[in-house]
Amino acid sequence: MSSPKAPHRSSRPSGAQAGFAMAVASMSTVQLGSALTVPLFGQLSALGTAGLRLGWAGLLLLVLIRPRRRDFARADLLACTVLGAATAGMMVFFMLALDRLPLGTASALEFLGPLAVSLFGPGHGRRTWTAAAAIGVVLLTEPWHGGLDALGAVYALAAAGCWAAYILLTQRVGDSVTGLKGLAVSMPVAGVLGMLIAAPAVSANVTWTSLWIMLALAALSPVLPFALEFLALRRLTTSAFGTLMSLEPAIAMLVGLAVLGQNPGLAPAVGIAFVVAAGIGATRTGGRPAAPSPAGTGSTAPAPASVEA
Repeated sequence: MSSPKAPHRSSRPSGAQAGFAMAVASMSTVQLGSALTVPLFGQLSALGTAGLRLGWAGLLLLVLIRPRRRDFARADLLACTVLGAATAGMMVFFMLALDRLPLGTASALEFLGPLAVSLFGPGHGRRTWTAAAAIGVVLLTEPWHGGLDALGAVYALAAAGCWAAYILLTQRVGDSVTGLKGLAVSMPVAGVLGMLIAAPAVSANVTWTSLWIMLALAALSPVLPFALEFLALRRLTTSAFGTLMSLEPAIAMLVGLAVLGQNPGLAPAVGIAFVVAAGIGATRTGGRPAAPSPAGTGSTAPAPASVEA
């Protein structure tokens, strides 16, 4: 009699690992897009660049995904609308902060939003990684130097609040709406709001060249990273995703160094080590449990979202 076969081991990455890879790719494209936008501030202003990026992103997603009304319940449409408002606030406030602060500093302050989300996650281990991330943020911003632009810091903190709302709402929408259709509704809402805010700056200074540049930047960020975040939040808890976002200030500092020539000091370099450790720790315990698959399908689906706040 033949011996029983060993159970098949899939080579596919786990939900947490796939979510980690998507989140890192998202953060990298966000920061690269932000760095490439900074040189356009002189022509279009921070508000103008934010509005154009949001407007193009909303149009691209609407054309590519083409959501239909019958795909959404009324509650889903409301959630997508609120998510669009949070997305617009996150982009506009961050661009205003970036006009006054270095990329790494602005990103570190904005990260306080996801950090606040992660504080409400269960388990002492999670809070250990949150504490490590908080130490990293302090080292990255170096508040003891007292050199931060106050208004820039206010803008970055406003972006942080919008980012916290964005994380919670993205998982809510992603779990209730198939595919990226929720993003294809929320981004046009964000685009309309962004263009309304930025209209004076855009109408006075836009050229055809800058218009096409902003189209390319909108595809790089926010279209690609927001799509990746939607998919990542189906595989990670909100608290784990919030802590994982601690990698973003480190990525921002590296992009700022490579693209904008913004050199970090010793303390920010140590801060990078803390936030990287926190991000790695978050992924080890951050996978969302899979719901039982329907009979005969042989597949699994993400469990319904539980907002941990």
